[in-house]
Amino acid sequence: MKDKVALITGAGRGVGRATARLLARAGARVILFSRTGTQLDEAVAEITGSGGHALAFSGDVSSEEDVQTVFQHIQSTYGRLDVLINCAAIVAVKPFPDMDTATWDQVININLRGTFLCCREAFRLMMAQHQGVIINLSSLSGVKGVEKFPGMSAYNVSKSGVAGLTEILAVEGKPHNIRVCAVSPGAVDTEMLRQAAPHLKAGMTADELAEILVYLAADSGRMFSGSNIELFTNA
Repeated sequence: MKDKVALITGAGRGVGRATARLLARAGARVILFSRTGTQLDEAVAEITGSGGHALAFSGDVSSEEDVQTVFQHIQSTYGRLDVLINCAAIVAVKPFPDMDTATWDQVININLRGTFLCCREAFRLMMAQHQGVIINLSSLSGVKGVEKFPGMSAYNVSKSGVAGLTEILAVEGKPHNIRVCAVSPGAVDTEMLRQAAPHLKAGMTADELAEILVYLAADSGRMFSGSNIELFTNA
């Protein structure tokens, strides 16, 4: 990953932050994108304080304008993007009869629309440079046949959509040497899990999931294009 340019969404905390930290440690130039400005600043300070290269952008992945601003800066500063890792996500727990349209739209917009917007801009850059890697964070919640939990309808649908988007992007990216894959973990020990489903016992830490994402982003993961890697863990 030495001197590779990598954009990580949802990088202010949790899996995104752990992934940005690990990529920087491996020598990548990381761009952190999240709505959490203060946490972004802390993450950048942590990375640069350890000798890494990091930039932060505060914005909303579901905003086309915000996403385009970040990618325009990447283009003008680095002239390329080697890796995109989409970690930004939210969850809302509501029984389906009580699900209001605003909550549904917010979850779908951040989890699925945000992934779409970032993937589209990354595709445009990566097609021009004839190479690139995109990794989307899905979830076992979006995998058919895996146990589902009440109140998670919007989240489950959004993550199923991320997996479907990944599959078709791998097909469209192949002629351009763009590799796309998804990772679908079970419960990960993050603040989001503790807020949304405190009854679930996490089977892995954010750092452990970050190790898998970085492995896939590097040449070591070259055989996984089109894959949706399901991570069943024993808590």
